[in-house]
Amino acid sequence: MLAGGTRIVVVMVGLPARGKTYISYKVSRYLAWMGVNCRVFNVGEYRRKLVGAQLDHSFFDPHNKVAIDQRLKCAVMALGDMFRWFEDVHNGVAIYDATNSTRARRKMIYDECQKHDIEVMFCESWCDDNDLIDMNIREVKRTSPDYKGVQDIGRVMDDFHSRIDHYSEVYEPLGGDGTRPLAKRSYVLPPADPSLDEYDEKMVSYVRKINVGAKMVINRITSYLESRIIYFMMNIHIATRSVFFSRHGESMYNLDQRLGGDPCLSPNGRKYAEALPGLISKLMGDQPLTIWTSTLQRTGETAAGLPYKKMQWKALDELDAGLCDGLTYEDVEREYPEEYAMRDENKFEFRYRGGESYRDVVLRLEPVIMELERQQNIMIISHQAVLRCIYAYFLDIGPEELPYLKIPLHTVMKLTWTAYGCDIQMYKIDIDAVDTHRAKPKAAKRGGTIKGRSSTTSVPSETPSRPLSSKPSTTGLNASGQSAGGFAPTPPPTAATVKHEPLKSAFNASVAHGTGPLQQDAAATASTGVPLPTPPPGQSSDIQGVQSRLSVTGGHDHGPCDGLHGGHVWPSQISPGITRESSPVHLVAGLGAAGEQNQQPKQQQQLPRLAAGGSDQSHNNHSFPGRSDPRQGSP
Repeated sequence: MLAGGTRIVVVMVGLPARGKTYISYKVSRYLAWMGVNCRVFNVGEYRRKLVGAQLDHSFFDPHNKVAIDQRLKCAVMALGDMFRWFEDVHNGVAIYDATNSTRARRKMIYDECQKHDIEVMFCESWCDDNDLIDMNIREVKRTSPDYKGVQDIGRVMDDFHSRIDHYSEVYEPLGGDGTRPLAKRSYVLPPADPSLDEYDEKMVSYVRKINVGAKMVINRITSYLESRIIYFMMNIHIATRSVFFSRHGESMYNLDQRLGGDPCLSPNGRKYAEALPGLISKLMGDQPLTIWTSTLQRTGETAAGLPYKKMQWKALDELDAGLCDGLTYEDVEREYPEEYAMRDENKFEFRYRGGESYRDVVLRLEPVIMELERQQNIMIISHQAVLRCIYAYFLDIGPEELPYLKIPLHTVMKLTWTAYGCDIQMYKIDIDAVDTHRAKPKAAKRGGTIKGRSSTTSVPSETPSRPLSSKPSTTGLNASGQSAGGFAPTPPPTAATVKHEPLKSAFNASVAHGTGPLQQDAAATASTGVPLPTPPPGQSSDIQGVQSRLSVTGGHDHGPCDGLHGGHVWPSQISPGITRESSPVHLVAGLGAAGEQNQQPKQQQQLPRLAAGGSDQSHNNHSFPGRSDPRQGSP
């Protein structure tokens, strides 16, 4: 999708709680899914690693010169790692996620990118809707490590509003004349660098997203990829909603393990279609829902009993197997042995003769993804290959693993957005179905692991609950949508792992010597030069988990592992926005007759600087982008 040397950095701008990180990771997942090298450099992650999390609002006070120097060091280190990343990948899109709230800071970033021959597009998220801001602060409280363990939501709200007030004192809107319209009291800045007089933001590329897309301001967009990013940003919103995924009920072709076709449902498939409305009714209650299906009859038959608005999408049709349509895999191996072998070598790129590849399906699904981002609650009833591609988009799964994701029959998956990614829950209806999954060939290249841990909480079958687990457990339901008593059997996961490649932290020290606009911090000013912090020997300033493009392979480099316990982390559990040990994923283990679910309480942790108190158990469990685990293979 990118020309040979195309290098773009999207520089985020905005006050805290304006959705910058949410936008950053949304754009990153979209670009990576479309095949573009993309990575988010979140300056807040550098600050948490180098200074610590759980800092109260005084750290962001424009009078706190020590903190100003520390924040500037973090910003420069992130910028240096970004340049190193561009050297490694040669082309791609980097997203520099920080407040970048003064013209001086933005000019510094722009000038350094120009030296490295990197195009710059600024992206400001502006919001003056207090209800939206408060809603976003509550989401930050739920998912940000800055408030991990703090249960007093009132204390969080007060602290975060104070943080916003500090930034507002020096905030200069993008494309403005340098005035500070949000400042509540007089705050005198040191003399501005004369070079700022030559910096006219009206001459640079930028987009302003106002009040979550109520208005968009676009200025001097010059490239195709920049226009695609803006088009995507115009479609995303932050309203709470869920997306449900389900394959059609078991079909007659499934019974014979045949590819493609347009068969009707099997007897068990019809039972699933009859049971599905009861489950969806319990999950949705009175909320509105729209059903999207493919144009093939087995999805229409599956959706027939659902009492909601329905839409057909040709783009949701199953991957076209071309000349192999209607054949079994044994038939393909016998009649087309060369193509059979080529498919095993690179399943994502392999195109059936006269048919499609997984890459082709990804490209034709782009309009569906755009519309999903615009809509509220949606349920998609489609096919295995199609749902793999959509699932990979939402959970940031790379092309190496995408064709081997396990999307079982007679199972409903529910994805719910959070600021840092998606929650995933799986509901298994207790109706027998064949297993159409084909595992990744053993000859496939294997890779290593990253450090971390995962945990599995066992749940008594008589106690419906929501355990924390790295294993993709499912809710066992009978044909009437009632709890079938604990977990439904789930095949053991394959040994898929993630490898993060650390980046070197070398950076031109002249950038960090505090001259010119470097003296003015994004939230205040730095009156003295700040030397670039040097990482300890053998370490890099790169933040583990910030990379959008995960290297997802199989195998282990750190000894034996059963894929469920210590020493192993599922790729879908790694949060690009979190640097602590991988967060466990909550999955549904039981559903009562009224659709009520109980939660396992998580152990609370006291903050060293923000007192934790009160109780708030409504958000004990959460997960992050790509943070669940259907990766057990594929047909």
